[in-house]
Amino acid sequence: MERSPLAESAFSSAARTQLATIARQAVVAAATGESYAPPQEWLVGRLAAPGASFVTLRAAGELRGCIGSITARRALGVDVAENGRAAAIADRRFAPLVAGELAQVTIELSLLTPPEPMAIGSRAELLASLVPGIDGLVLEERGRRATFLPAVWEQLPDPEAFLLHLERKAGLVAGSWSTARHSLRYRTESIQVGQALVGARSSR
Repeated sequence: MERSPLAESAFSSAARTQLATIARQAVVAAATGESYAPPQEWLVGRLAAPGASFVTLRAAGELRGCIGSITARRALGVDVAENGRAAAIADRRFAPLVAGELAQVTIELSLLTPPEPMAIGSRAELLASLVPGIDGLVLEERGRRATFLPAVWEQLPDPEAFLLHLERKAGLVAGSWSTARHSLRYRTESIQVGQALVGARSSR
């Protein structure tokens, strides 16, 4: 399934390039045991404004790490750097990334729109409201919370399967419904950062 990005980029070409570089440098620094912070002169405009992002790592086409923020709580440039580092060494599903793996790792950056509550009264309504390939979805219920990025539609193109897997991820009974459940929708702008080792260092 081909994903549809936001109709128009919310970021300039220069900002997208800087965000991609931040993600790459953060991943490389984490894997090589170095500290990293984005150049202060980059943290202006959209990169200085609060923003939410996810950084996804893949090796040989398989997921190798994915960490992100659903809501904006810090400068976007800082959020990308922190999530890049976390995706490399703090995703509990995987062993920490090491320098020897970097040549096989590719990076994708997802920039999220603010999540919007969905006025849903039943599971059937939720399924009917989802836009495959475009919507990211958050499920919340009694302290449990999980999300799927729009990229997950590539593996789960059927709305029922998409929702079932997200319910299981959130620790909810698959196929169930509760009036205590909250559903939030967001969309993403994707930046294909590419291989981790390409342009991993920049002069400051």
